Amino acid sequence: MRILQALRLMRLWAAAGLALLYLAGCTDRDAWQRSMLYHPQPARQAGESLMLPVDGATLQISLRLRPGAPAILYFGGNAEDVSGTLPQLARLFPGHALYLMHYRGYGQSTGEPSEPALHADALALYEHVRREHTEIKLIGRSLGSGVAARLASEQAVARLALITPYDSIENVAVEHYPWLPVRWLIRDRFDSAAVAGRISAPTTLIAAEHDTLIRPGRTAQLARHFKPGVARSVVVPGSNHNDIGTHPVYERALVEALAAD
Repeated sequence: MRILQALRLMRLWAAAGLALLYLAGCTDRDAWQRSMLYHPQPARQAGESLMLPVDGATLQISLRLRPGAPAILYFGGNAEDVSGTLPQLARLFPGHALYLMHYRGYGQSTGEPSEPALHADALALYEHVRREHTEIKLIGRSLGSGVAARLASEQAVARLALITPYDSIENVAVEHYPWLPVRWLIRDRFDSAAVAGRISAPTTLIAAEHDTLIRPGRTAQLARHFKPGVARSVVVPGSNHNDIGTHPVYERALVEALAAD
């Protein structure tokens, strides 16, 4: 009897120990989730830039000025140096002014990135740009698709292109970490599906066929939340999350997405 009691006690202690380890892991996830989501990059490409003061920080904006021309605002991925993206956009959109935002902590931008900060900064950039440009278009890639989608749901924009977009970062995280209580832990949800119905600008969703980070199914789920006729989807064949920008189909789709009516 004593042996059985001892075995039961050992099982209880083992279960308690595993539970404590699991909770400790969850606590670490909560503490580390922002470092997992944001991967600040230095600005490696020389070029013209603007230092834009915002609440609690100063943002570096890589740009190509075209006074009075239509403007494109670009919000990049979580590990993207947007100064390296500028040359491609300059080639694809020679008649547009370009403004590419380095998130807080990226490039020469100060501060710490978070969902509320990124949304506030996107609005500040929009307000700055519309003083000089009457027509504004948006591009959001990966993480930045959530920033661009929310901005488009709140402000007047002419066109919107979302590259490898998701319905929410929360749902992406659930797919990648099914053993964790992600919905309880996550803070920065970037819920694009919740705002998609408020977007009226013609929108193009560009997905990578073999994307294993933001799977095409997440993009398809996002598409269902737009009002009929607002959004169309393009899948770039043979591409993955990181190399989608090198495919000719991608470049054609992006140019068509922001083309004038």
